[in-house]
Amino acid sequence: MGQVRTKKEIVKMLLKNKELENEDESQLMEILFNEPIAIDVDKQAEENETWKDKLADEITEKAGSWGFIIGFVVFLLAWMGINLIILNEEEAFDPYPFILLNLFLSCVAALQAPIIMMSQNRAAKKDTLRGKNDYKTDLKSELILEELHDQMSKIQANQNKILRMLESEKDKYYYEE
Repeated sequence: MGQVRTKKEIVKMLLKNKELENEDESQLMEILFNEPIAIDVDKQAEENETWKDKLADEITEKAGSWGFIIGFVVFLLAWMGINLIILNEEEAFDPYPFILLNLFLSCVAALQAPIIMMSQNRAAKKDTLRGKNDYKTDLKSELILEELHDQMSKIQANQNKILRMLESEKDKYYYEE
């Protein structure tokens, strides 16, 4: 009986705690087989995204690309080239040691880091949801396999019973002749 109780608890967990106290094991298994458990994690996460989440993901995607890195290196070289080579020291808007450039880079880093972290936190939540979804699906598969194993055992027992009956009938027929 303990195994039945465990199955009931698992099925209740998988079916989001629906009231199933008076159902027997076969009815619970039938409900489990017919109840979809798997969810589309990406679709569910997309439905709950705000415009801020989408913006953070977009910034993270762009900031983590080779295009951004190459563009940023070109920007830095252009900034330094303009201030060192093209403009003389009196006309340079940010003369060497490029204090304004350092301030700009610090601001970019200070803003970019939390945006990337927000995106990574959301990705971690999606991964956690995927893990839970996989766990539920695995539990359902395990219960289905256990039920199939039980059914196969019953079929095998019935086949053995039929074979014994056929052999006894054969023996009766053999001895009657």
